Order: sequence, then structure tokens, then C-alpha cells
Amino acid sequence: MEKSDILKALSTVQEPDLKKDLVSLKMIQDIEIDGNLVSFKVVLTTPACPMKEKIEKDCINAILKLVSDQAVVKIEMTANVTSNRSDKLTLPNVKNIIAIASGKGGVGKSSVASNLAIALAAKGAKVGLLDADIHGPSVPMMFGVMHEQPLMRNVDGKELMVPIEKYGVKLLSIGFLIKPEQAVVWRGPMVSSALRQFVNDTDWGDLDYLILDLPPGTGDVHLTMVQIVPLTGVVMVTTPQAIALADAYKAATMFGMTGVKVPILGIVENMAYFTPAELPDNKYHIFGYGGGKTMSNELQVPFLGEVPIFMSVREGGDTGAPAATMDGSPAQKVFFQIAEKVAQQIAVLNATPKEEVANA
Repeated sequence: MEKSDILKALSTVQEPDLKKDLVSLKMIQDIEIDGNLVSFKVVLTTPACPMKEKIEKDCINAILKLVSDQAVVKIEMTANVTSNRSDKLTLPNVKNIIAIASGKGGVGKSSVASNLAIALAAKGAKVGLLDADIHGPSVPMMFGVMHEQPLMRNVDGKELMVPIEKYGVKLLSIGFLIKPEQAVVWRGPMVSSALRQFVNDTDWGDLDYLILDLPPGTGDVHLTMVQIVPLTGVVMVTTPQAIALADAYKAATMFGMTGVKVPILGIVENMAYFTPAELPDNKYHIFGYGGGKTMSNELQVPFLGEVPIFMSVREGGDTGAPAATMDGSPAQKVFFQIAEKVAQQIAVLNATPKEEVANA
């Protein structure tokens, strides 16, 4: 067996999302051959790739079929998260910046943002979470770090805040700088100034994904973040309820109206239904049915998943142990699947020419 034989076989294996073969995408590295043993790396576009097992299986089958059925194939599945950023003036070491938005409050946007961040980190990505809801910060409570305060670090002569770390996620929130019972009674310019400091005066380090937990609505904060941060895309969170959907449509429209068009990565439907433990086959659609899927169809964007009403999501948010940390739980499975789909959409977006994205 020769390396050229291995590359020729692997050139028949297609990356399911990018629709190109692994060799032309330069995803195959470090091929070694020792007798019948063939070893190499497959470098995925994200550690949260939902097609990881399929790609590995297809590689093994291609070598056995096209090179030698006696081959013993050893594959190291690694990842290098892609980025399509051209503007590196702001947050230069952050590959992708994801906004989590909703039109209406109370739909579980912060729960989705927190669990998404934890799930991506658990998959092996470097993740940060910025709580941009200045008037109603909830990240400190959800992560159980309400009484923590960020330290300061001198970087190249500039004093920068150091995010709090929990569950593998770097966290920053106005909640770390005020007492838990203290209200933030600020006008728009003060809020915008604080957010600029959180972005520019923080040592975020190298990140694959920075998640922005935006406040509900379509106001100053949203405009500020779009202006100062090069957003990769936005995830819209809604419940099936008609009034929540109406507000979510408005928020989605806003991201298309701004000076820089922000792609919508997809829709997450929260509180989709309730299943009692004693009736595991029953689904009660308390807030309506199918609203998130209808919205994704009308906006022609992906439906990223639905989150049922899990007691563990509420309990975990209250106790500082989000559902995505609960190994083997149904809620963790749901958030891991949503994280994989978000990472998948970002990888596809990063592989798409910017002209096509702008005209979409």
C-alpha cells in the first residue's frame, strides 16, 4: 500500500455538509503505513460535528474496498474550527460569534444560550458566553457563580478583565460587577458603553465560539452589538405560542434590516411540549404546536430543534447546574443535538462564499 493509494480512496469520501471530498478539503493529514496498518488524521470543521461517526465509517470502508480488504485502519478524528472572518480588529482571536436572540422575554433564551455554550464546550470547543442582557443578567445564577468577581490582567500595558470560568465556558456578565439584588437603572448610552467594555476590555483569549446572550426585543443593545461585533450568525429562540412567534418574527426581521446583514443560523423552539414521567408516551402541547417549524419554513432557515418542558432545565438553571451538565439525561441529549446542528450550520456558512451569503 502506498500513500497515494490511500489518498485516492479517501478522495471518494464526501463531507456530507460541504458536498466535497475530504482530500480536496485538506481534511486528511499525517498518513502513516506500517504493513497492513494504515493510520491518519481526519480534521473536521468542528468538534461538535454530527457526522463524525459517518465520516469515520466511510473512510474505513473506502480503504477496505478500494485499497486492501486486509488493511487495519486507525483514524484519529480531530477538529479545527473554521472561520470566515475578514475583520480582525474586534475580538481577533475569536473565530465565530453567535448571537442568541428572541423577540419576547420569558421564552428561555438564556437557558438555551447557557446550555448551548456548555454543550459546545463538552464537545471539545473553546467557548465563551457574554451576558449582554444588562438589565436582567441571568448567567451568574444559571452557572452558580453569583458571588464571583472577574480579576484584572495586564496585557501589553492594558488592564483587561478576566472572564469567570465554569463548565469549560468563559463567562462575563454585569451580574459579576453588582450585588445580586441591585437593579441596573441605566439609559441606553450607558448600556452601550458597558457592552463595548465587555467586548474590547476583556481577555477572552482564543475562542472557537463566543455566544452573546442578547436581551429580548429590538433595541439599543441589539444595534450596538451588530455595530461593534462581527457576528457570524444568530439563533432565534421562541416558544410555540402565537405572541412569542410574532415577536420572534420582528426580531428576525431586525437582523436583516441592519447595515450589516446577519445570517440566521436557525430556530430553536423552547417549551415545545410536556411529557409526564408517569405517561412517557404522551405529549401535551401547552403553548401550542409546530410554531418553530412553521417559522423556520417561512424564513427558509434551518429548524435546529425543540426543547420539551423538562423539570431539570428549570431546576438546573436555578441551582447553577444547567441541564447540559447532567450526564445521560434527556435534556442533555436535546441540547447536545442542538449544539451539533448550530456548529454544522456555522461550518456550512463559513464554507459559503461571502457574496452568496450576502445575497441570500
